[in-house]
Amino acid sequence: MTLQDIADRIQKGLNGTLFEGSLKFDCGGSGVIVLADNQASTTDQDTDCSIRLSQDNLGKLLTGKLNPMTGVMMGKLKVSGDMSVAMKLGKLLG
Repeated sequence: MTLQDIADRIQKGLNGTLFEGSLKFDCGGSGVIVLADNQASTTDQDTDCSIRLSQDNLGKLLTGKLNPMTGVMMGKLKVSGDMSVAMKLGKLLG
């Protein structure tokens, strides 16, 4: 699954849902997915919150196979910036 596929999937999940703030999934050399203005894109930009993780772990996070808190504790994902934006993501995924 490419990052564009993942972004498209997130976009479908956003339809009809208001996501306030901006968030970036930073997958290093694989690229980024940015949630901003109720859009999911693979175009990099500054965001309120950034989550660094592998593309594989991003897929697991979005399919519920990786719990966000467990991921942070195990070092599989690192959150920087506004934590409240990251917390809103949990509601969106749930």
